[in-house]
Amino acid sequence: MRKHRSTIGALGALSIVLLAPFVGTAQAAAPADRGAGERILTAPAAPEGAESATARGAAAVAPTLSPGADYQHVAPGGTFGCKAGNLCASVWDPTKSKWKIYFLYTCNRYYLSNWEGTGQYWNRQTGTPTSTFYGQSGNTIKSFKPFSGKRDQSWSPVWSIRNC
Repeated sequence: MRKHRSTIGALGALSIVLLAPFVGTAQAAAPADRGAGERILTAPAAPEGAESATARGAAAVAPTLSPGADYQHVAPGGTFGCKAGNLCASVWDPTKSKWKIYFLYTCNRYYLSNWEGTGQYWNRQTGTPTSTFYGQSGNTIKSFKPFSGKRDQSWSPVWSIRNC
């Protein structure tokens, strides 16, 4: 029985070694569509000075929005999916030292708290809704229709987002 287990283990290890280059290539191919119109995207590098703020022990507060929406944390350079129908927005979360990616699907006006610095957004909504970023006084900062690719955004002046 011991010889049988060693042979199976050796074959399993060999198959992992032989298949590893193909698995790595598939992951490196982002962005790509994957089921139900989901696009795999890559999070940006950490913001300049992000590590030093954490190392200093500065009081960190997580970015949030209201009403709530689905989100996930992604390490710098990590990948995540942004499904068709979503306005996806990334903001740096200093409490986790990761990007917090929000998936705004339901038509609403979302109010931001502690969104500081530069992040990115991807408008993968379907149809032609107009999305708008608003400032503190309700002034329009930017309006846009769905687009391909990503755009950078300074979140500091943005107080709310309407995704429709």
